[in-house]
Amino acid sequence: MQVKASLKNYRRSARKVREIANVLRGMKIEKAVHQLMVWDKGSCQDLLNLLKSAVANAENNFKIKEDNLYITEIRVNEGATLKRSRPRAHGRAAQILKRTCHVELTLDEKQEVEKKQL
Repeated sequence: MQVKASLKNYRRSARKVREIANVLRGMKIEKAVHQLMVWDKGSCQDLLNLLKSAVANAENNFKIKEDNLYITEIRVNEGATLKRSRPRAHGRAAQILKRTCHVELTLDEKQEVEKKQL
């Protein structure tokens, strides 16, 4: 059973968030939470909140235990770009691009295969 959570219009560039997302892909929940708490990156706290939200969705909506969950997919797409200007020399203006992104997180349940004893 796949469980999804998303974070829309997050005010960080997709490039910065993808750096963290690439490491988390495929991790078990416990290990991913520990990794996010240890890292000193700006978007770790917000991704940790997103991960906790997805786990809460799994437990409350589908009665799936946290021990069996792992991150199957974490996708970071570009969002809308806010365009601002900054005054420059000789009356010109330079453009400032304030980028946003959308983060989509998908969790899945790991199925343990029973081993046959000979």
